[in-house]
Amino acid sequence: MFAGQGRLIEKGYRQGGPAGFGLRRTLIDEHGATKGLLERGEQKSIQTDRVILTLGPAEEVDLVRGIYRAFVHQGYSEREIAADLNERGIPTDLGRPWTRGTVHQILINEKYVGDNVWNRRSFKLKKKRVQNDPEMWIRAQDAFAAVVERELFEAARTIIGARSFRLSDEEMLQSLRKLYQKRGLLSGIVIDEFDGMPSSSAYSSRFGSLLRAYSLVGFTPDRDYRYVEINRELRKLHPGILRGVLDGLQATGSAAWQDLETDRVIVNGEFSLSVVVARCIETPTGLLRWQLRFDTSLAPDITIVVRMDSANRAPLDYYLFPRIDMLSEKLRLGEDNALGLDAYRFDGLDLLYDIATPIPLAEAA
Repeated sequence: MFAGQGRLIEKGYRQGGPAGFGLRRTLIDEHGATKGLLERGEQKSIQTDRVILTLGPAEEVDLVRGIYRAFVHQGYSEREIAADLNERGIPTDLGRPWTRGTVHQILINEKYVGDNVWNRRSFKLKKKRVQNDPEMWIRAQDAFAAVVERELFEAARTIIGARSFRLSDEEMLQSLRKLYQKRGLLSGIVIDEFDGMPSSSAYSSRFGSLLRAYSLVGFTPDRDYRYVEINRELRKLHPGILRGVLDGLQATGSAAWQDLETDRVIVNGEFSLSVVVARCIETPTGLLRWQLRFDTSLAPDITIVVRMDSANRAPLDYYLFPRIDMLSEKLRLGEDNALGLDAYRFDGLDLLYDIATPIPLAEAA
């Protein structure tokens, strides 16, 4: 599913989240025809529809461009720009007063230059959000109309980056340490809201990740950042597992091909497969659990669930679920499951390859 979502990003389709000030979410059908604007909180109702970003009202677009000009050409700080907007009675897209952080986000967010970026954050099972490292982001340049010119955007980024460039590692850490002592916690938002600090992205770039910068000043976030590392590794494994399924099918004579937009595998033009990688989670009591969500929007005839080992490094076994037996979008597996579930469990995919092997007409007769 990761690779499929990545290809949707490259096509310019929006994968959740608000549009932001100066932009709007627009609904299009499977042929690219515009169906209308989506208001905040509205979601598409037809699975084949897609959401793209388009320019918002002219006054908002002009204001965003004005923010960039004030920052780059006139030397105003984020806080000074926020104060000016508040004095003029202009609210943010959420109807709130402007802050240093909200202005800063406009200056660094690539959607304003027309780039589509996804997977900045991930959600763990208990609904806690974690910030992913930049190397995990999926990015497509010029995916939709830009609010500001790339030259102006890069100039703003250079100014922001220069704040930390002239500081040594220890000077940056000292600033972060003082902020931690003052606030009692650290986050990207806390850093970006504080005057005189390098940005959170600067810390991530200098020290490899925000998590490493936090550890160097003695702060341990109350979040399971192991999820980020595991998720990164599973992203790398998924294409190889999918490739292995394709190779196995083709080795037995099946005509199998991959739908590059959805990652579904079409077999002999007769049925479709979807591959879901199930991450292994250890509970506080030491039990192993696998929780997964079926992508019912793809409506595959068979879903191959690849259950990873306890280290999440290699497949442990496989479950083959026909669509007719998938009664829920979510499923939790344990080390030992009821017969009703383990009836679908296999050590390998030989049965699938046997089922998919074409039978010559003469032999069938």
